[in-house]
This record gives sequence, structure tokens and C-alpha cells, in this order.
Amino acid sequence: MELLVKDLAVQRGGLTVLEGVSFSLAAGQALVLRGANGIGKTTLLRTIAGLQPKAAGELNVPPETLAYASHADGLKATLSVQENLRFWASVYGTDLVEDALQAMNLTALRNRWAGSLSAGQKRRLGLARLMVSGRAIWLLDEPTVSLDAASVALFAGVVQGHLAQGGAALMATHIDLGLAQAETLDLTPYRATAATIRRTDAFQEAFL
Repeated sequence: MELLVKDLAVQRGGLTVLEGVSFSLAAGQALVLRGANGIGKTTLLRTIAGLQPKAAGELNVPPETLAYASHADGLKATLSVQENLRFWASVYGTDLVEDALQAMNLTALRNRWAGSLSAGQKRRLGLARLMVSGRAIWLLDEPTVSLDAASVALFAGVVQGHLAQGGAALMATHIDLGLAQAETLDLTPYRATAATIRRTDAFQEAFL
């Protein structure tokens, strides 16, 4: 299991925002994406997750190894906490609901409608979906949004356990999760240049 990215370029709104991005991520490793707001962290994660096509470069990873958690928690408001996790467990073909409930401190909330949860509780439920997936590579976009300090520590422990079991994590976050094995990738050097944007504009105009 390995995620390999080489000279990758990604686009947002038809414009290239990052180019030449290269890194690899193997079992037991974590990589934290850093950079100014709007630099393209979310776009990069969405591209790796297969939600949009890459503009250039190489992206090698088995799709069945990926689980993506975005800003949206992906919850069904009229289902209970437990029913939400059972739904995702059926999608992924796993039996990890109880493990996820316990790991994210949701056991006491198992019968609560997801729509009635607080923002932090919804976030914990959305992150519990990663555990239910059984996937090896977690792609995380600002996973600690709406979490208090105790919940951040809880989630950090979950990620640590995932890495210890041979999983991997690629995340965009400004919070230090205290993961000793985590490395950082600053995306600033990969910001697309004005020349790249002009080439993209010229290419698009040629097909109008």
C-alpha cells in the first residue's frame, strides 16, 4: 500500500493552482499539508481522492485504499448516530461500527438523531466514518474543525492507532496533532506561476 504523487498539477475553477507536487506516503506514515488559505490544499486532496481529474503528472494509488473526509461530515440528519455508521459500514462492507463508536466517544449518543447533534458531535461522527471504512489511506481536510481540545486529543489518538496498524494519513490541518512520525509538506513552492495560468487560459481559449 503506497500513495505516489509525481509532478502533479491540480486545478480549481479551470485554473491551475498547484504544479509539480511530488511525494510518497507509505504504511505507517502521516503527511501534513501546509500553506496559506486558498493555496490548493483542498483541491489537492479532492484530486487524490478521485473527485476531480488531475491536470498533469502522475498519481498512483489503488482507489480501494482511500477514505476521504472533507469539510462536510456526510451525515444523514434523520438517521441516528448508529444508523449513520451502519449505513457506511454497509457501503464499505465492514463490521466496525462498535469500534468506531467507542473510539470517537459516541457510544452514549448512538440513538440520537444526527441532525440533533452539536457541531463538535457531528464532526466526531463524520470522522468515525473513516474507521468504519476499513480503508488504509485516510485523506483528511481540516479534520479538527469544530472539535474542542479533548476531542482533538481523542482524534489524534485514533490517527495514531491507525498508523500503528499499518495505515497512512494525508491531512490538511493547522493543528499540531502531536504525531511523532508526521512530516510536513509546505505547498508554497508548488503554487502555480503566472506563466502557468496564462498557458491554461490560452489552452482554454483555443477550444472556445
